Amino acid sequence: MLRTGVHTHSPELQAALDAAAAAAQIIRSLYRRDVRVQTKADRSPVTEADVRAEEAIRSLLAERFPDHGFHGEEGGRQRADAPAVWLVDPLDGTKSFIRACPFFSTQIALMRGGRLVLGVSSAPMFGEVAWAEDGAGAYLNGDPIHVSETQALADAIVSSGNLRTLAGSASAWRRFGDLIGRVSRIRGYGDYVHYHLLARGSLDVVIESDVNILDIAALAVIVSEAGGTFTDLQGGPIGLHTTSVLATNGRLHRAVLESLQV
Repeated sequence: MLRTGVHTHSPELQAALDAAAAAAQIIRSLYRRDVRVQTKADRSPVTEADVRAEEAIRSLLAERFPDHGFHGEEGGRQRADAPAVWLVDPLDGTKSFIRACPFFSTQIALMRGGRLVLGVSSAPMFGEVAWAEDGAGAYLNGDPIHVSETQALADAIVSSGNLRTLAGSASAWRRFGDLIGRVSRIRGYGDYVHYHLLARGSLDVVIESDVNILDIAALAVIVSEAGGTFTDLQGGPIGLHTTSVLATNGRLHRAVLESLQV
């Protein structure tokens, strides 16, 4: 085990934190530098920052754990059948990065035996790093964090993002609207932001309908280790093919899930 400050980290967690720091240095150096934007086959944008950050992450993790697999947003999969696989989005929020909106992050998670066991979420423009490891709790910039104790929907703060699929179904959109009418406040912080806020108890529910596992794998570990509940919008577990999220402080999960499914 390695020790950083007052916290004892596993070698895997220390490597993920080091990789996130290396990516942050690259991303900050290219932010607002008019970098060239290319369009991938799925019509999503990619920049030099995405590519270089992923290369730095992959290089560091491969050096320390050569037997681990790697699944990156830009470089695809290597050794995907390995017992332990890193799931990495080097720049989650590329569109924000391009438009000089600082709400983007680096997401690094480790899946072992089909289970997400480690997550690091780094927001380089804010110097904010959240991390968690299975059974060891969740931390934000070195301080332990925990979800809220809100128990009633009427007191809940809900944040949503990426709702295109939800909006495309009249019945699902109506149920979502009914839910919003029952809560205290609705916001749309999006990306990593609302998950960090959820994990530290500043809001109570996050709802998204269009995500990729690389966007949320690390955040699922962080929210869960902070005492929350993280499923898809049908209440199912998070896996490689997950495309939606219901993340809550745990106390509100059943009520929100039932509201969305009625």
